[in-house]
Amino acid sequence: MGKRIMFTGGSGKAGKHVVNYLVEQGHQVLNIDTKPLDNPKVRTLITDITDSGQVFNAFSSYMGLHEFDPSLRAQPVDAVVHFAAIPRIMITPDNEVFRINTMGTYNVIEAAVKLGIKKVIIASSETTYGLVFANEPRSPVYFPLDEEYPVDPMDSYALSKICNEKTAQAFALRSGIDIYPIRIGNVIEPHEYELFPKWFADPGFRKRIAWSYIDARDLGQIVHLGVERDGLGFQIFNAANDETSSDLPSRELVDRFYPGTPIKGEIGEFETLLSNRKTREVLGFRPQHSWRKYVK
Repeated sequence: MGKRIMFTGGSGKAGKHVVNYLVEQGHQVLNIDTKPLDNPKVRTLITDITDSGQVFNAFSSYMGLHEFDPSLRAQPVDAVVHFAAIPRIMITPDNEVFRINTMGTYNVIEAAVKLGIKKVIIASSETTYGLVFANEPRSPVYFPLDEEYPVDPMDSYALSKICNEKTAQAFALRSGIDIYPIRIGNVIEPHEYELFPKWFADPGFRKRIAWSYIDARDLGQIVHLGVERDGLGFQIFNAANDETSSDLPSRELVDRFYPGTPIKGEIGEFETLLSNRKTREVLGFRPQHSWRKYVK
């Protein structure tokens, strides 16, 4: 049986692919965004997530496609997926990144809890590990970066994501619902595999993101698995492919670009340095889209 899902930020780069994946799995989705989504199977409700009243109203709205449908009565919502955000630094002033991302997430989770919605999935980020937007390049405590890592970023975007994770944890504790933040690696759309040869030629270019990537369609799979998996309470999951986005072995990347950084446990020859082991073991994630299928 498909579920009814409120999806914020479904018009964005990652969101549009995840929404399409969820629809293909038989779920009904209402897109909550500030701009329409070009998908005839999904209606967009123009909403400002920093306005709590708008979010409460949106989440209690009719989810169908047309105002002439036989019934316009709202139906119970099974899950909220929250992707809406300022997606990185240097788009708006730092304080605006922090305000929109933190207040928007608080409003989304609060509305879901108070309206009785039992599942919330929020987009967190690989930037929480503190490498991506650091003022100067810095080395991590260890590789691979896993969900137990002592996150310590210095930028406004990653800080907002850590605050969002703590907001999610607080609401999960007080309400008992399931809330799963997903720390998303670098999202790759299908047409972007043409960029990989250029990245291979300059392996240091993707050092700050630890050569992570997640195909947008595989991100859809992770969100779908999270929607379907109940009873985990508050859990953080990384979203990354099984391998790095480099054609060099993982240990060579660490030795060359992060010399002296410990490697925790054993890693495969090309294994991702943004660990997806928990996501595989707990949710059953199996990536379907490797760069090796698309890049010659």
